[in-house]
Formats: sequence, structure tokens, C-alpha cells
Amino acid sequence: MSSKQSNRNRSSAQKATAARTAPPARNRDLDRLNRSSPTSGGASRNRLLLALGGVALALVAVVAVWAIATGGGGAGAASTGTVVQGKSGTWTNVSADRLATMLKAKDFTFVNVKTPYIGEIDGTDLYIPYTDLQARAAELPSAKTAKILVYCRSGAESAIAAQTLLDMGYTNVWNLDGGMNAWTASGRQLVQKSRT
Repeated sequence: MSSKQSNRNRSSAQKATAARTAPPARNRDLDRLNRSSPTSGGASRNRLLLALGGVALALVAVVAVWAIATGGGGAGAASTGTVVQGKSGTWTNVSADRLATMLKAKDFTFVNVKTPYIGEIDGTDLYIPYTDLQARAAELPSAKTAKILVYCRSGAESAIAAQTLLDMGYTNVWNLDGGMNAWTASGRQLVQKSRT
């Protein structure tokens, strides 16, 4: 075998080995881009991680603002209430335990909407049957952003009352989930007052 043929064979063998061990063309192009770029691949990854961290932080901020806006701040839906979508807005259903906590630092108008009157939860401000809310609107807070919490015996009439309040333009409406039944089932008492 001549030296030319031998060199050619070696050259072919070297090329074949190089082809087997070389990264695919796409990876080579990426490597070239990373080397020629003023930022290395690690810096690009760091920028991506920082951007993702910023997105996560923004999501946490949105959730926190939502919790504050809906009166939250506790440990989940059981402590803050459940948001219910009505036809023209939302109201928040709260448990009897949550209501008991809210009554300690009362910042709302508390309305019994049960018809007929069968008693009430101590601290009630108004008795307005759910069917009379629009006719007796003058008794309700004039500010449409005022917090109003309604209740009835089971939660059915107060859900209708909550929707009526939304229809009247109120935006901070709350409802006792389960009504007076839930209140008494939690070991609390009703009071009797002369209401008409």
C-alpha cells in the first residue's frame, strides 16, 4: 500500500471518528452561538430563572391582593368564605364560625332577611324580609361599597337577598351559609326581638 493510500485511509478513518463523536449540527450551531454571544449559556439560564421567579412573585402578589380585597387573610376558604358568582357580581358565603369571629370586630350591616320572622342572631342591625329589600332600600347603607351580611333560616332566602343586593348595585355582599340552622348547629343561640 502506498503512503498516499495509507494517508487517505487514515484521513477517512479520522473523519469517520470525528463524525461519530461530534455533536449534531444543531448542537454545534447552538454551541457556536453561545460562544459568540456576549452572554454565556449559564447567564441565559440565570436570566430565564430570574424571569420565572418574577412571574411567580407577581402571581403571589395577585393572590395576596385578592385575599385582602375579599376580606381574607385567614387559612383558606373555610376561614374567609366561599365566593359565589351571581348574575351581576359575586357575594361571599361565610360559615357560622367565621361570622362569630366577624361579629367581634363588626364592620358590616347585619341584615336578617327571613320571612316570617322567627328570631335572629344577636348583633343584627336590620330585619328586612328578602322580598322587601328593594322597597325598603332607604334603610340600607347609601354607599354601594358598604359591607352587608345577610342571613335567613337555611341560606336559601338570603342567597336570593344577596343577588337582589347585587342587582341594586351593592358590591360587598356576604351571606351566612346555612343560615340560622348552621348558627344553632354550631352551639350558638338565637334571640327574640319585637320586629315587624
